[in-house]
Amino acid sequence: MAGRFGSELTAGFIGLTLAMAGCGYDKANSANDANSGNGGTYITAANVEASVTTASGDLTQALTTFRAQLGGQANTAVGENTAGGRREINWDAVPAALTNLNNFPGDQFNRVVPRGQVFSTEGIGFRVDSNSLAELNPAYASEFRAFSPPKIFIAVGSRIIRVNFQVAGSTTPALTNGFGVVFSDVDVEGSTSLAFFDAQGRLLKKVNAPVRSDANGHSFVGVTFSKPVVARVRIIAGAAGITGSNQDISAGGDADLVATDDFIAGEPHPIQ
Repeated sequence: MAGRFGSELTAGFIGLTLAMAGCGYDKANSANDANSGNGGTYITAANVEASVTTASGDLTQALTTFRAQLGGQANTAVGENTAGGRREINWDAVPAALTNLNNFPGDQFNRVVPRGQVFSTEGIGFRVDSNSLAELNPAYASEFRAFSPPKIFIAVGSRIIRVNFQVAGSTTPALTNGFGVVFSDVDVEGSTSLAFFDAQGRLLKKVNAPVRSDANGHSFVGVTFSKPVVARVRIIAGAAGITGSNQDISAGGDADLVATDDFIAGEPHPIQ
């Protein structure tokens, strides 16, 4: 199948508005975190536009479009690149000593590899896996295919991954103009999403990932903003966390289980 690709541009509100008190605020480290921000109530900075890119199946066109919106160059050096550009993570250069374990460091892709992204979760840890998670459960081998082989990324035991942005290679809080994720095996509409928050924890945008549309099972969702306003992104990957003891809905389980692959973010700039 050729896949499905979509892009939309949403104009921001003028000023700061909140339609329902409390609904637009992130609840970090809360049991309700997955539901904070209902997807329809946004607080948007003045004159900011959001461009949404989604695709399933063949992701080539979507990724080309998204990368161009973020900035043409892929940055890898320590420190802010004032010219802009983007930072990408595809997991495949993660060393063997940190692969196929449940204790992958959440700050690896800023403290060691300067990508400006720091991860947190309520799960037992993070896992970069080179065997389609088959060591956790042999049935997973046919469920989760890497987009950029061979490695994928999950939060073990939680469907929530939070991404905080920092100036690359430092602990300075930062803002980015966009972020996108390649997902593996989205089976159920609405099970998987990205939610974008500003430096005050206010919800800017929430977008669902499309369901898979071919045998490879890849989906993409990304949002770019007309200026850097995003301090944190909450990834919801599936309807339940991958534990090894649960089965995907397509294999007779009770919930849609979803893994991630490539992360693509705009260059992080220090909060002024």
